[in-house]
Amino acid sequence: MTTMPLILVVDDDANILHFIKLELMSQEFRVVTTQDGAEALKFAEEQRPDLVVLDVVMPNMSGLEVMRRLREISRVPIILLTGRNRDQDKVRGLDMGADDYVAKPFNPDELSARVRAVLRRGQMLDEGKETVLRNGNVEIDLEKRLVKKGGEIVTLTRTEWMLLQYLALNAGRVIVNSELLTRVWGVEYSSDIQYLRVWISRIRHKLGEDTSNQTLIKTMPGVGYLLTVDEAVLAEDGVGAAV
Repeated sequence: MTTMPLILVVDDDANILHFIKLELMSQEFRVVTTQDGAEALKFAEEQRPDLVVLDVVMPNMSGLEVMRRLREISRVPIILLTGRNRDQDKVRGLDMGADDYVAKPFNPDELSARVRAVLRRGQMLDEGKETVLRNGNVEIDLEKRLVKKGGEIVTLTRTEWMLLQYLALNAGRVIVNSELLTRVWGVEYSSDIQYLRVWISRIRHKLGEDTSNQTLIKTMPGVGYLLTVDEAVLAEDGVGAAV
């Protein structure tokens, strides 16, 4: 019998906690909740949840601070709950390593769909091939899950790696927008082209590319994206390292 994923939900509003718990339990997830950031960190260390749903605005310890501390000890997927008018929190949260965000007030079906999508993306982490791809001074090691530029490691968030990994697994082939969105984020995102553009832009920025210098990730206007390589070689034997 397969154990259902354990979801840790953190929000200082007891009503929202109860609402989310009922929704996720109705989808057969196991759920643990807390209204306190410090207790959330304790739960995360002791119970090892498969995913964390985390409110940004909380007293004593903000959700962003909880996430910062979580990232020091864990790569657990995190979905942030944010106010619709707090775009700065969304951007900062993604920069700090959040996998997704849901704006309040939200539809319970949307939250459940986002949880399933993020968990699916985590399962894709084991699909890498034992191949190193190189383009100029950029190297992508699919086995070790490492990206280097000029010999220096490039730090990518979990979502950035998932997107680059899928492009790399299909190097030399144009991947249409809907396929990228569906495979990396889930079918719920299949038409959200602007969402995809934002993440592609973030990766390009980290790799030193922009819209006028597309040597690695090329935009195919109105179609999708193409990752190009100069060479592909078998990776050396070794233990994989998470990005």
